[in-house]
Amino acid sequence: MTAVTTETARRAPSVGTAHTRVEGRDKVTGAARYAGEVPFADLAYGWLVLSTIARGRIRSLDTEPVLAMPGVLAVLDHRNAPRVDTDYTGLLGMRPDPTCAVFQHDRVPHRGWPVALVVAETSEQAREAAEALVVHYEQEPHDIDFTGERPDAYPADGHMPAVTEKGDLDAELAASAVVVDAEYTTPEEHHNPMEPHAVTARWDAGRLEVIDSNQGATWVVGELANLFSLDPASVRVRSEHVGGGFGSKGVRAHQVAAVMAATTLQRPVRVVLTRRQMFSLAGYRSPTVQRVRLGAEADGRLRALEHRAVSLTSTVYEFVEPSAGVARVMYGADAHHTSNRLVRLDVPSPTFMRAPGEAPGSFALESALDELAEKCGIDPVELRLRNEPDKGPVSGLPFAGRNLAACFREGARRFGWADRDPRPGVRRDGRWLLGTGTAAASFPAGAAPSTATATAHPDGTFTVRISAADIGTGARTALTLVAADALQVAPERVRMRIGDSDFGPAMIAGGSMGTRSWSWAITAAAGELRDQLTPGADIPPEGITVRSDTTAAIGALTPAERHSYGAQFAEVAVDVTTGEVRVRRMLGIFAAGRIVNPLTARNQLLGGMIWGISMALHEEAVRDRASGGHVGADLAGYHVATNADVPRIETDWIDDTDPNDPVGIKGIGEIGVVGAAAALANAVWHATGVRHRSLPIRPDRVLSAAAEAPDA
Repeated sequence: MTAVTTETARRAPSVGTAHTRVEGRDKVTGAARYAGEVPFADLAYGWLVLSTIARGRIRSLDTEPVLAMPGVLAVLDHRNAPRVDTDYTGLLGMRPDPTCAVFQHDRVPHRGWPVALVVAETSEQAREAAEALVVHYEQEPHDIDFTGERPDAYPADGHMPAVTEKGDLDAELAASAVVVDAEYTTPEEHHNPMEPHAVTARWDAGRLEVIDSNQGATWVVGELANLFSLDPASVRVRSEHVGGGFGSKGVRAHQVAAVMAATTLQRPVRVVLTRRQMFSLAGYRSPTVQRVRLGAEADGRLRALEHRAVSLTSTVYEFVEPSAGVARVMYGADAHHTSNRLVRLDVPSPTFMRAPGEAPGSFALESALDELAEKCGIDPVELRLRNEPDKGPVSGLPFAGRNLAACFREGARRFGWADRDPRPGVRRDGRWLLGTGTAAASFPAGAAPSTATATAHPDGTFTVRISAADIGTGARTALTLVAADALQVAPERVRMRIGDSDFGPAMIAGGSMGTRSWSWAITAAAGELRDQLTPGADIPPEGITVRSDTTAAIGALTPAERHSYGAQFAEVAVDVTTGEVRVRRMLGIFAAGRIVNPLTARNQLLGGMIWGISMALHEEAVRDRASGGHVGADLAGYHVATNADVPRIETDWIDDTDPNDPVGIKGIGEIGVVGAAAALANAVWHATGVRHRSLPIRPDRVLSAAAEAPDA
């Protein structure tokens, strides 16, 4: 046994200092293994076969010739696959997406629906056999026509109420001196993380082990246990390194198919999705049609606010893109109405995508605020400051810190906003028209119950275990800093173990709640462990371990509106002869709680703002009406911002704390993308005098708008 050695409480805190990733060397040298790279003996490979029709049923599959091909071990389809149970409620009170319950029936609800899994000795053999499998269908007419005026659109709650209403909207609009009534649209958008979705499933001594790329091992354990009617204790999910997720890496068809194959063959089976398959199976952000009506006094103060949003979902699963939700916390009005409605179509199920609801919703709302500022002749920053609410506009709850005004004031100062000529279309740089725009950002700052363990070892080091998921955000490093401060030791003395469901239940990496939830649990465990360590006392060889559970503490939080906030500023150059839009510079100032690691935090905020450039100018998944499938379902046909599109981008934050959080964290994973597209669209208006209410702002749309408004 070795005596306890501790450092003084006066050591400089680790939280708030820039720290390179603790796993950085492993990642750049290739030592870090991702889900598709972990070796297994006797490993087999599965390849999914997806439907080529958008609606109908499977009449037959010609499996015999495929089973005779070299290396082929099995073909699973609706006739022979294990049965699964979908009658349960999963994470966040949501029902499972039936797409996960693969091979249970002969119905085809959309193009790209999984119809079979071919398993072979090698990945190449599995792919060749899968491409050779002939499937016969009875095809039916399909409907993928999404508009905002469909009579079959209906209110749907999702993870928030579908409709909120306060005050007499028509009366307040009629009494308003200035009214904005406009429709905004956003297209279908896709996650496209760098690492494709991959999983390996095997049975080991009666226990199901899954090596997976996901955003929460606890989440996947729960879903697989429910689907296969297993004791959760008999399922272990490991996900040590994840190359991006953005909401798409929950439980998908490939994981369930891999478990089915491993069960059938009693050997490990790996399934990796191709980029093209991800467009059908990994979820996406639904397109939206949003109508915003604002009524205001002549001084810009709002009397009426209406935000109505329509999104789509599949015919088998109800998922809502809650775009109208952002209006419920941003601006107050005497009459305040919002609604989220859905249309069911023959398309794959959408899912959570970075800043779900807030990203498309902020484009519509913040564009409408800019139009109101123009009509009132008021500076766009000043208009927002005049409409700052003193409590939740819909909830009536107090704000647990709302520093949006401070973000705007600091951002305007650093951006040089005071020098802006408010008139559109007056600044030029050669062939380029120049313009600047701004928008507000907000995203919920929540926390969810989590457990963690902290162990003190005789050699003076500590091990912290938590079922967290680092999806590329730097969470592993941030948690190391949090643990080091809670233990009052240097980060080098802390080993952070994550991504293993055996460490106990914990929040997923999603909703900008991961680091806050995990840090809370780690702080509690480390604090109790430190209290148990007596300087000079011996630590037994097995160490001293303390376990925490934050369920009670989080349940005791006082109800309040908890959010991160931000102010986005952008400058663009527009060539109206070619339609080209170039972003020249962007600035984002955020109030996002205590920043744990400035190095990785800045990367997250910059990444979100770059995503905003993609959203505003590039991203657009297009479906072929005849086939129901995508046109260009790859990174050649689906455009994203690349290095040439990214200008000088600056991001910073102001002091902002949540007194109810033991670490003071709020969350930064999604706030960076919120409002960015609106700031860019508003800047394009300022440059040209033409409003663009549909994203992306493509060159052809710039040229068409210029032709339709020659005086602008």
